[in-house]
Amino acid sequence: MTTNAPRPEVLRYTAFSSDPAGGNPAGVVLDATALDDSDMLAIAAELGYSESAFLTAPPEGLGGQEGRAYTIRYFSPKAEVPFCGHATVATAVALGERTGTGELVFATRAGIVPVEVTEEGGTLRATLTSVEPHIEDIADADLAEALAALGWPGTDLDPAFPPRIAFAGARHLVLAAATRARLADLAYDFARLEALMHRLDLTTVQLVWRESAAVFHVRDPFPVGGVVEDPATGAAAAAFGGYARALGLVPEDAVLTLHQGEDLGRPGELTVTLRSGDPRVRVGGAGTRIPGTGESANIAVFPAS
Repeated sequence: MTTNAPRPEVLRYTAFSSDPAGGNPAGVVLDATALDDSDMLAIAAELGYSESAFLTAPPEGLGGQEGRAYTIRYFSPKAEVPFCGHATVATAVALGERTGTGELVFATRAGIVPVEVTEEGGTLRATLTSVEPHIEDIADADLAEALAALGWPGTDLDPAFPPRIAFAGARHLVLAAATRARLADLAYDFARLEALMHRLDLTTVQLVWRESAAVFHVRDPFPVGGVVEDPATGAAAAAFGGYARALGLVPEDAVLTLHQGEDLGRPGELTVTLRSGDPRVRVGGAGTRIPGTGESANIAVFPAS
């Protein structure tokens, strides 16, 4: 950012909840034209949220409904990440408040991510469509290290949900707890888990517990981002949806509900939709502005394509 350039307005929104005290907060900069990488990282670090999103012009040739297309980048307090679901939802809701409901198109480092903004009962919701997901095995030694860092005995895992690395824009290790009590008791070795995650190029560890056929509770340690735990994680939800379908744990057509943030006092709800014939995963939820931020009526939104 040049010395004389004004600092862009930094908005604060929460995603996957209509309550500002719930869900996962994200910083949103709707016009990051004047910012370089170090500026974006500094803003993300100053905010201290798990991720913040920054919009600039779309790449050449990327179109969207009524030209509503953007390049979006995501920064944690420590580094840039390729894709972030909750910051995508937060950004889409912020844009929806200013430019109306409808389709948006975001160019991310992981690929093109369409987002639909709708209104239900006066609350804006955003549903993103992920890039095509895939899963891969994890080596026994790496799994053992992950469990050691978490302090989880192998007997605490649900044998119906095999450990896998899942991708839908970012890489996440999926581990299923056998009980809700196991999921609730999370006190891990931050440095040890962070080192393993860097080595495996993981964004979070997606810890899940199945309440019923289509209802799950999830938690996401995020030491590589400098955050102990992510309160609601859309990228991991998309990866989990792809994982569950690939292993036949849910039907080809399914709507899953993921509850996250309850153990942190920031409850949120993520809707994961799977459609037969479409390998992509849809993740949606409500979003809202955090009071006391983004009050200006003249907020600069980067001109869409």
